[in-house]
Amino acid sequence: MRICLMVEGQEGVSWDEWVDLARTCEEAGLEGLFRSDHYVSTIDEATLGSLDAWAVLCGLATVTDRIRLGTMVSPATFRHPSLLAKMVVTADHISDGRVELGMGAGWFEREHSAYGFDFPPTGERMKILAEQLEIVRGEWSEAEFTFDGAYYSLEGLHALPRPVQRPHPPLIIGGSGGSKSLALAARWADEYNTLFPSVEEARARRSGLDQALGAAGRLPDEYTFSLMTTCIVGRDDAELRRRVQDVLTRTNNNTAVDDYIAEASERHLVSTTEQVIERLHRYSEAGAGRVMLQHLDHRDLDMVGLIGSELVPALA
Repeated sequence: MRICLMVEGQEGVSWDEWVDLARTCEEAGLEGLFRSDHYVSTIDEATLGSLDAWAVLCGLATVTDRIRLGTMVSPATFRHPSLLAKMVVTADHISDGRVELGMGAGWFEREHSAYGFDFPPTGERMKILAEQLEIVRGEWSEAEFTFDGAYYSLEGLHALPRPVQRPHPPLIIGGSGGSKSLALAARWADEYNTLFPSVEEARARRSGLDQALGAAGRLPDEYTFSLMTTCIVGRDDAELRRRVQDVLTRTNNNTAVDDYIAEASERHLVSTTEQVIERLHRYSEAGAGRVMLQHLDHRDLDMVGLIGSELVPALA
């Protein structure tokens, strides 16, 4: 199983902190660093903010050499798909072929009203996402691309330069195993990333994905199934409890430490290194080939190092 870090960039991560995170991930041997694509904090929008996701990734591409960089996920409501595809190709060139694009329908209504983005109903957002996926793939792949849909229209587009990666940067769709997201992922994407599943849910969603891939005429063995889940890990119980308390304080969560650990036991990785490794092996057996570990205290670089020294080699 390949291991990446995922950071909630809307929670006040400064540029210097992004650089520290990226370099630590690289030094620690993680496969990649992914970030959320949000503009408004879910903790305290009056004091915490976000640098633009793709601008940050372009910058990080210049200060790293190996790690993969991408979004988990870019909402279809933020950007015109032609612009998004061009931004990703630009990052692909700057990084020499190390970027990945995660796409989703968007969910956080508050940031849409704050920034003046339209936020149509869920069904319509899914239709918009479907057109965006087709446009992004077409812009990356076709010498001359024309599209006429319900939401977008492109005529005779020669999108140059082409991406560095061939046939194109990996395209990821995030979801919770619903039939619509699975069908879109099977048709257009290279990876399906599912959110906060239990081991049993991960196994069921992998099965659903395989069925969707079969219906789309694709082979499951050539496709990546991944998951994203919160990770708080310690070398021992004392270190774990300290880290949990730090996260609770940072996120303005009044839950008691023991209660948080108990509540996280099924769908999150909040435990000692030995126990987290055992859970990750179970996710691997359920069909997951990659995991995005949601790191809620981005200033804690020691935990990133611990993931690299203990989890990465154990799951290699």
